[in-house]
Amino acid sequence: MTGEVDESSVELEVPARPEFVGLVRLVVATLAASRRELAEDRVDDLRLAVSEATTNAVESYRKPSPDHRVTIRWRDGSDRLELAITDRGSGFDPEGLPPHPPVTDAERLNFERGLGVPLIKTMVDEAFFESTDEGTIVRMVMYCGPREEPDVGF
Repeated sequence: MTGEVDESSVELEVPARPEFVGLVRLVVATLAASRRELAEDRVDDLRLAVSEATTNAVESYRKPSPDHRVTIRWRDGSDRLELAITDRGSGFDPEGLPPHPPVTDAERLNFERGLGVPLIKTMVDEAFFESTDEGTIVRMVMYCGPREEPDVGF
């Protein structure tokens, strides 16, 4: 993601509380459906990936505080949309997550947690995880049709 901000960029900051995950999902799905040529099932994929990343960001804060925030950045590219979900909680090593059995293995049902990162990687075209002691950034890219120019007529 680039640092440039223009009309193709949107930033949303929400309190790091579970009740705001649905709001983030709604905003991202609305942006995707209204600004991109994107099939409905791809919007659903994006909604799920964003939900997982936002939930992980909320949970990264060990103790609730009104000062804890999660930032969502959206950027329209010519052939893609890019999202970054950022928290300032305790970081984690996504490569250090335990391996899970294949989805066809009945043993997989014993894993109730830890499926978010693999799910995010499956739902979007590219996913990157940057984690330090100062927080985590999950970057997602979804390739799609050209950006639709908003109708600003009144």
